[in-house]
Amino acid sequence: MTDFLPYGRQSVADEDLDAVAAVLRGDWLTTGPAVTRFEADLAGHTGGTPTVAVTSGTAALHVAYAAAGVGAGDEVVTSPLTFVATAATAALHGATVVFADVEPDTGNLDPAAARAAVTDRTRVLAAVDYAGHPAELDALREVADTAGSLLLEDAAHSIGSRWHDRPVGSLADLTTFSFFATKNLTTAEGGAVASPSPELLDRARAFRNHGLVRDRDRQRHPDEGAWHQEVHEFGLNYRLPDVLCALGSSQLRRLAAFRRRRAEIHARYDAALADVPGVLTPARRDGADPMWHLYALRVLDGRRRALFEHLRAQGIGVQVNYIPAYWHPVFADLGYRRGLCPNAEAFYAQQLSLPLFADLTDSDVDRVIDAVRGFFGE
Repeated sequence: MTDFLPYGRQSVADEDLDAVAAVLRGDWLTTGPAVTRFEADLAGHTGGTPTVAVTSGTAALHVAYAAAGVGAGDEVVTSPLTFVATAATAALHGATVVFADVEPDTGNLDPAAARAAVTDRTRVLAAVDYAGHPAELDALREVADTAGSLLLEDAAHSIGSRWHDRPVGSLADLTTFSFFATKNLTTAEGGAVASPSPELLDRARAFRNHGLVRDRDRQRHPDEGAWHQEVHEFGLNYRLPDVLCALGSSQLRRLAAFRRRRAEIHARYDAALADVPGVLTPARRDGADPMWHLYALRVLDGRRRALFEHLRAQGIGVQVNYIPAYWHPVFADLGYRRGLCPNAEAFYAQQLSLPLFADLTDSDVDRVIDAVRGFFGE
């Protein structure tokens, strides 16, 4: 039987194991020196923008919206072509989520649609770097500034990417990352928030640690005792432990190699599938230098499901990313209806993620290519 080929998988090397083992043998498992080191290492890939490590990409979004002061009465404008967390975490803060449509070729938030969606109640404009391709942050920055809102970049797919030679993490008021196992690097579960604003960073750090205030100069009752800590605003425990931060720092040392290999695989798919009449290969904007997280093939003529089942039957673990966020019943129950963002819905109807991860071999890629071409009789 042919081995199952997943659409994404972590790449863990001996140096990663050594880094984790060193922490396990030390004095710190939770919040210690490895966290500080990982945040500094991560800033080396965000153009120097400081970062706050958290427990997941979802936590990063929840923390970022908290830092932005999102609450009841606010609106968050975002893309529906994303994992539901981009919208759900805003809703959990009490905001109204406003979905704006995507560009039909990249799947990224359309600046014109965002401009039409923002109002004087928009607190955050949240773009998503779909598949690793940076959103059009310059145009979206103008939209956010005009609306008096903060610009958030959901970069769960795109650490290591660049937009007009500027690294992701240096472009928005708040940038969120995910380090899940299938992402461009992994801490198993984990994420981070980056921001050039000291105020936003302070609010992010507080929210990830229950909102605890230990600084006596800021406490309302500093004479209570040396043990004293206070909560001025609610937060949660989103602390990423030392043991996982050590893994993250080790992975960051191989990020450039991961990037090169993902680019090679993406280019191999492009070259082999560009002439297949039943598909469209991924688009790329001038100025975009992606670290590709997904290979988002577009399957035409309503044949996406048939190709999905054909490849799965051959042990090729293709995936679909994503159902439009407002199609989830939780949003339908709030009154959101299908048809809201036609481009996103059309993109979803065609999208199929082919396997793409750093340890994928050329023979693995060719196996996928042969199976796709065979389906179309090529």
